[in-house]
Amino acid sequence: MKQLTYLDYKEAVDISIDAISSINKTEFISIGDAIDRVFAKDVECIKNLPSFNNSAMDGFAIKASDAGKKLCVRRVVFAGESDVGTIGDGECVKIMTGAKVPEGADTIIPIEDTLSFDGDTVEIPSEVRLGDHFRPKGEEKSEGETLFAKGERITSSMVAILAAQGISMIEVYSELKIAVLSTGNELKEPWEVASEDQIYNSNSYAIITMLKEHGFKGHYVGVVPDSLEKSIEFINELKSYDLIITTGGISLGDADFVAEAFTKNGLEVLFHGVKVKPGRPTMMGQMGNTFVMAMPGNPLTALVNTYLLAMPLIYKMSGSVECYHDFVYAKNMKAYKVRPKRANVVLGNLKNGEFHVTRNNKYGSGMLMPIVESNAAMITLEEKGFVEEGEFIKVIPFGLKLKSFKSDIYNSI
Repeated sequence: MKQLTYLDYKEAVDISIDAISSINKTEFISIGDAIDRVFAKDVECIKNLPSFNNSAMDGFAIKASDAGKKLCVRRVVFAGESDVGTIGDGECVKIMTGAKVPEGADTIIPIEDTLSFDGDTVEIPSEVRLGDHFRPKGEEKSEGETLFAKGERITSSMVAILAAQGISMIEVYSELKIAVLSTGNELKEPWEVASEDQIYNSNSYAIITMLKEHGFKGHYVGVVPDSLEKSIEFINELKSYDLIITTGGISLGDADFVAEAFTKNGLEVLFHGVKVKPGRPTMMGQMGNTFVMAMPGNPLTALVNTYLLAMPLIYKMSGSVECYHDFVYAKNMKAYKVRPKRANVVLGNLKNGEFHVTRNNKYGSGMLMPIVESNAAMITLEEKGFVEEGEFIKVIPFGLKLKSFKSDIYNSI
């Protein structure tokens, strides 16, 4: 009879993240298509940011040493002008936001802060702070400095910086090719008619949309029938993918052929079985150049473990250095039991620093509604059997951005 050797949850997490390597393929893309992609090399500043001294306000460019004086206004300087000259003592220019500051000026006085202005002269208040509203050349970044590091995930604000540098194409890691599949003859697709003895395939569509929420593209490749021979043949056709995510077929049932089908295709198993509730049958391994994440088939278990256990690995495989879950501290608002001698994933709602456990931590792994009703989770370690009311715990909010450093996300005694 088949046996599973269960790893401690922390050990399974560490083994899998250490085993994952970043994809080694890169490509050049337009910055307009760069959201959620990952820099494949450092990006250096090629133009000082800003590239010239400029004004942050509509006002007057003065010398701070002329505070309290009535100054001669030499001219008006507009944004886009390059030859703006120099000012001397007792002189200033009227200047527009973003315009180049003349040589000699070191401070900008907003129009509304002046005491008087008659078109030719302006009276400056006596209290002036040197450098106010003055943006010096290279204030944000200087030429040659690193703007963004290899492995950073690209955001819209980063695209703004790239555009400001005159960079239109960037080198990024190629997109992961991710295959998503389910198992079971009892499954029907959402557009098909299901009898009372059949269930709809929710796992694959939930995982694909979860991937999409994180900027990844999953390709649904279908349902593997509960037949060893057909499973072997089906999986053999998926070896061109970087990653395979499957749900179901990896427990100890007579119809659970997926694990064996993967090993027949050369899978080197990292682990098969984790001491966690829910998610004990979880399996991961390497099949040639393809990494395999085999999740249990029950919907709640499949989705929770894909998010908590698999998603960091997918980030790392994509080349991102931001591949670790982070946590926040929250006050637990109701006492509840957890299973000792294993890790426990507990769903709940995080609101205003308070954690409200979902359904008193009493729900089945085949359910879906507890996931819909929750926006966060906590993970307890094996030695913990009870969570006290009022206890401050570590909580992982769903949707919290992953970090580049490893956090201790576990709750123990």
